[in-house]
Amino acid sequence: MQHPKLIAFIRARLATGATREEIRQSLAKNGWSDRDISDAFTGAAPQAAATAAVAAHPLAGRKLSLSFGLVVVSIVYALWQHAGGAGSVAGAIPGSHGWAAGETSPGQSYQAANDALLQTLAQITGSSSAPAAQPAPVQTQAQTPAQTMMPAAAPTMMQKPAGKYADGSFTGSPADAYYGTVQVKVVVKNGQLADVQFLQYPNTHSNSVYINSQAMPLLTQEAIQAQSAQIDGVSGATFTSQAFQQSLASALALAKN
Repeated sequence: MQHPKLIAFIRARLATGATREEIRQSLAKNGWSDRDISDAFTGAAPQAAATAAVAAHPLAGRKLSLSFGLVVVSIVYALWQHAGGAGSVAGAIPGSHGWAAGETSPGQSYQAANDALLQTLAQITGSSSAPAAQPAPVQTQAQTPAQTMMPAAAPTMMQKPAGKYADGSFTGSPADAYYGTVQVKVVVKNGQLADVQFLQYPNTHSNSVYINSQAMPLLTQEAIQAQSAQIDGVSGATFTSQAFQQSLASALALAKN
């Protein structure tokens, strides 16, 4: 743990020309541990670096005068102590014994003078440097009361697309199915093909009746699913499928918008 007063004492002794070993021996005799002494020397080290930095500054002449004043204070203090003002080195260091309550010790007097010099030096350094640039304030665009109270625009309703075909019933043209004729009528609802009705189909032979009775429901289902005349047809009812497609295509052409 570093003791500020101990650090100040070491700096004062170093300023008078005392060696580190002499200071260490003197402090050890007054009860300070090696660790406390080492920590104090570490704390006193930045003072030397600060002195070198001050000498390199453009205002080195004025600062050097202040540093010289600090040395003078240290020398006066050392002479006062040598003359008998302090009983021992321990008396100049807070934490040791020998001073009455409320009485200002030599170490405290020295510290006050040292602080005053350092404060003056800091003021000179601050006045010689340009003030730090302040960041530009961020400008935010304030909302007007009308903007604040204005409700969000309602989403535009999507209109239902128009159907592929016009609603109603539309009759296709007759188409030849070889064994007869195929003609259909389409029913459109909501623009979609909803139903296909056979108006004519081959039914003169029992075989044709059987085949078409099986094929017509399948053809109707395919047309509704495809919503057009583009269907695959029914296997075994090729002629009926082809005629169905032709009549259906003509009916849907009438139903187109």
